[in-house]
Amino acid sequence: MEGVSANVREKLEALVAANANPCQPRIVSFVNVGGKADLVFMIYAEELAKLSELHRELEGCFPPDAIDLVYSYLSVTELPEYVTTEDDLKRMIIGEENLEEGTDEFAARFDGYKKKQKEYQHYRLYPELPDWEVMGFYPMSKRRSGVDNWYALDFDTRKKLMTGHAKVGRQYAGRISQLITGSTGLDDWEWGVTLMAHQVDALKEIVYEMRFDEVSARYGEFGPFYVNLRMDLGGAWEHLKLWKIFGAVKCLMSSKFGIEH
Repeated sequence: MEGVSANVREKLEALVAANANPCQPRIVSFVNVGGKADLVFMIYAEELAKLSELHRELEGCFPPDAIDLVYSYLSVTELPEYVTTEDDLKRMIIGEENLEEGTDEFAARFDGYKKKQKEYQHYRLYPELPDWEVMGFYPMSKRRSGVDNWYALDFDTRKKLMTGHAKVGRQYAGRISQLITGSTGLDDWEWGVTLMAHQVDALKEIVYEMRFDEVSARYGEFGPFYVNLRMDLGGAWEHLKLWKIFGAVKCLMSSKFGIEH
């Protein structure tokens, strides 16, 4: 078994090394905490066909029947629906910073905000998640039930609610790096949420605080939560003792593809 295990690890390490770009194609390995899975892989590719190819190559590194794919999730990078417009930025600068439009100070602040917005939009389409120690993943949808029907709200109301929701998330800058990917029509839920953190308490705190926000409290529905440790394959093999016991390895894959404009 040690020979088989070493061969699998060698193949996986070669595949991961060949797909180790900052954005895509990229394969990142984790170890699940809590027993829902053993090995976890997050796969990024620009096109759906390439994503499928990497998925099959990953599975092909293992002998037949050696892995049990207990969970997978497919989603696409996308810009948020409620993008801040230039008029929104101007109103914010005037209302929150008391600056007068037409002044040099106003122009400098406006240009600074536009630059940050452009960087954020680029990140949403071409994500480069930091290589932090803990990764949390969960799928979610917006509720469509009775008076709590998100899709029955008008656009301006939804945008206002999401603006407040986003402010809560920004309070965790430096502790949480977040990526939201779209999956309506692609998987069982509408979005996939990936959270990178240095410590697990940050994951718990941001999810808990978000629960009190109206967007989550009234309109949020959540799927299973997976908490994972970032490990290279050498660390994962040692952690899971795969060099010692190599049977049916429970595997989880989160796949993200494409650039949706």
